[in-house]
Amino acid sequence: MLTLIGASTLAIWVYFTLAHGDFWRVSRLLLPPQKTPPESLRIAAIVPARDEADVIARCVSSLLNQQQVPLELFLVDDNSIDGTAEAARRAADAADACGVQNKLTIIQGSPLPAGWSGKLWAVQQGVEAAGETRPDFFLLTDADIEHSGTELKKLVALAVNENFDLASLMVRLYCQSPAERMLIPAFVFFFFKLYPPKWIRSASRKVAGAAGGCILIRPEALERAGGIQAIRRAVIDDCALAQAVKRSGGRVWLGLAAEIRSIRPYNTFAEIGRMISRSAFNQLQHSALLLCVSLFGMALVYLAPVLLLFSGSLLPVALGASAWLLMSACYLPLVRYYCISPLWAFTLPAASVFYIGATFHSAMKYWLGRGGEWKGRVQDPSRSA
Repeated sequence: MLTLIGASTLAIWVYFTLAHGDFWRVSRLLLPPQKTPPESLRIAAIVPARDEADVIARCVSSLLNQQQVPLELFLVDDNSIDGTAEAARRAADAADACGVQNKLTIIQGSPLPAGWSGKLWAVQQGVEAAGETRPDFFLLTDADIEHSGTELKKLVALAVNENFDLASLMVRLYCQSPAERMLIPAFVFFFFKLYPPKWIRSASRKVAGAAGGCILIRPEALERAGGIQAIRRAVIDDCALAQAVKRSGGRVWLGLAAEIRSIRPYNTFAEIGRMISRSAFNQLQHSALLLCVSLFGMALVYLAPVLLLFSGSLLPVALGASAWLLMSACYLPLVRYYCISPLWAFTLPAASVFYIGATFHSAMKYWLGRGGEWKGRVQDPSRSA
């Protein structure tokens, strides 16, 4: 039995390495060089913001100070109580004082209607306002993202030159604390394993995904997909949007940012756990069966190789060690991307234990009627709660 488990987990990692869309090859996920996009393009950036006073100024400044990509910024203040709108105005005034034309429009969000998630209702209001300017692209981004003009220009060029309807970047997440170093690269690794960018780009595959921190989308593609209203209840809204675009015949691209980054820290294990618990059980379609299969699968793929080292039998130990080494080799490029010690590549099994626990916690919160809880809102309530 131990030999069978070892052979199975090693076979899985051989498959991931060779045949799962090259999801772990970081160099192939970065933006390729592009020809300069037409200067006449018009971009409308939409930022939903709820109690983001601590980060919004840097986001607004990075967008308004763009020299590479001229854009107008529409910030939707989603009933904040911490002075988010005032902080955004101050950042815009500072940009204006530096000779940058102030192109910030602040929209005071209206009350959340039934059947909508809070973020998507804010995005909808931003899309309605920005659509009146008839832009070539909407840039959907978050309040904690600091943008790079050079990389944003390359993303626009990619969408134009290769005719993508939606192009998205997984931004460089904050990764400084021990908790972040153990769990943030793992989060990105798991995400790309679920949504291999190579498969997303393929018209012959149904896989579609996006990263909500940076999504560039053509207005006509959004309209064909049914608009934001079509995904108004989605908890994992970025991937839901990509799926809607691809189902409607659009072309989708997903990659990894080199310069665009999140400035929101998750300093503790508890903070990261809350972030994961918000959506993990929704990803499993609220299915207890899928939860059990997922937890068993993670244990087999990530934990079994380490546990087999203590089996005391030579062949299971060799199989487990080989699987762990292959796992670590696949994980190493992302560890290097985050500029942390290569030794962190061997901690993926430990990170998986945390993610197993957070996934189960996500299911418990859903069953208790608190699914998708974020910033005071329950966005994924159980119907039986």
